[in-house]
Amino acid sequence: MPVRARRITARRCAQTIPPTLEVATLAKTPRTWTGARTPSGLKRVRQAERRHAVLGPRRSTAKTLVAKAVAAATQPTDSVEPTVALREALSALDRAAKAGAIHPNAAARRKSRLVLKVNAALAGSHVPSTHVTKTTGKTAAVKAAKARIAAGKADKAKGAQTAAGKARAALSKSARAEAAAAKAGAEAASAKATPAKSSAKAAARAGGTKAAGAKAAARARTPAKSSAKASEAKAAPKATARKSTRKATPAE
Repeated sequence: MPVRARRITARRCAQTIPPTLEVATLAKTPRTWTGARTPSGLKRVRQAERRHAVLGPRRSTAKTLVAKAVAAATQPTDSVEPTVALREALSALDRAAKAGAIHPNAAARRKSRLVLKVNAALAGSHVPSTHVTKTTGKTAAVKAAKARIAAGKADKAKGAQTAAGKARAALSKSARAEAAAAKAGAEAASAKATPAKSSAKAAARAGGTKAAGAKAAARARTPAKSSAKASEAKAAPKATARKSTRKATPAE
């Protein structure tokens, strides 16, 4: 149906409705409940209620103590000391941040502003702060961080601190001690064996040098003997020839 035809039909319907009849306005959606409907949504609602019941008092306590500290600084009385009220407020802010009621950065910001207000109200008098200034150097801080990490890893390796966990930790500790003792014994044995091996090697070397000397002497003696034998062999035919000539002379 064209747009013009729809408009004409709507006008005619409006003219046919009697003026005394009221038309009830319908809601956009028939649902009256606008909250959570799914199981996960309902669970989130329950969690938020429990969280609010736990964290809400912590927030309100921190706010109350902060207001009391400011009031004690601006309007000092004998019943409340500004320094005590300030310490209580700072402790309350720290507890709220630790529990998760407020963000840690928000707690630090509120503490800083509160200390400034109290100092200004007390005419610049110094108020002790709970913040501890680090005096360690960079190297010492790195070493401390490494030690904390190693300690955390050792605690995790031990497992749950029950009877079984403690037994496992003791067993692992004794095993490590036995392994260290065995390693030390092996190192000592190897250290003892090393001089013996070196002495054996030295003796073998000395024996080798002696054998070499004997061989050299034997080689030196061998040419002398051979030369003696050769001279004897040369002299033997001459002697036999002389004897034969001697024997042949009387026969003539």
